[in-house]
Amino acid sequence: MSEADAGTLVIVEKSSHCLSFYDRRTTERLDSIDLPRYSHELVVSADRAFAFVGHYGLRTSADHGDGGRSVTVVDLAARRIVRTLDCRPWRRIHGIALDGQGRLLALSEGDNVLMTFDDPLSADAPSRAVPSGGLKGHLFRVGADGETAYCCNLLSHTVTKVAPRDASVAPVAVTPGEKPEGIWLDAGGDTLYVTNRLSDTLVAIDTASMRITREMKTRSDPLRVYGLAGNRLLLLNCGDKSISVVDAEGMRELGCLPLGSIPLAAHITGDTAFVSLADDRCVEIDLAGLSVMKTLATQSEPDCCFLLAAENDAGFEKRPVR
Repeated sequence: MSEADAGTLVIVEKSSHCLSFYDRRTTERLDSIDLPRYSHELVVSADRAFAFVGHYGLRTSADHGDGGRSVTVVDLAARRIVRTLDCRPWRRIHGIALDGQGRLLALSEGDNVLMTFDDPLSADAPSRAVPSGGLKGHLFRVGADGETAYCCNLLSHTVTKVAPRDASVAPVAVTPGEKPEGIWLDAGGDTLYVTNRLSDTLVAIDTASMRITREMKTRSDPLRVYGLAGNRLLLLNCGDKSISVVDAEGMRELGCLPLGSIPLAAHITGDTAFVSLADDRCVEIDLAGLSVMKTLATQSEPDCCFLLAAENDAGFEKRPVR
């Protein structure tokens, strides 16, 4: 197996209610772990040892109901659930992230609360929680030091700047467009990029002032945005079932790749993107040439994914699913 083909792709399969492991080279499904129904967002620890999966508990944000109230902790080498973090009384756990100190943050869409687990491998409940400052908080980004986070709020149509570790600091809001959902914080923490699904726009927000500094019209229904090398961004466009690469400074599209299905989430590693699609596929994309290199058939409704490098596979049993 060549170095370029090495690794195991880990995918949350939302409507199959599991976390699955796929051989990157052969595209074979190696294993699946049952998750609570309609688990959704995924983040992996810096040492690639554990995955944290939010239990949203409903298929879409438009569905009615309380939803889930926990975060599932998975040992990636053993491929088993080792802990469940209790988020009660807060509901519909969606956005999830780790700061540079290894603290886990999770956003309750149902109650608009951003909670922090200072040690997610030993805590049973949140260490602290603060209001998100908006309505229907969905996705967020957190600075490396964990002192500042930015929440996209679908119903108030705002992006809010909050202090996860200091509830005395009032949230600061900006309205970037209608239904802001995709969000990316640059490496320096100076600029926030947000896609607005109903406005079909991408905006750049100065994090110090929380003011919009740049804006561009996008393709239809830009769901998510991710940072790329060379001051570029990757946009997932639901409306025309494509991905596009954008110059972040000049706010112009550099290229577009039609995918034939709605892109749901992506994972970037170097010049490669793994994009989950609504027709139960995950495609491996060469970002330099904007071309599909490989297609992997998944179970129902693949969402967030992560590539474990070959050195993280050492403890895995390579047993195909029968």
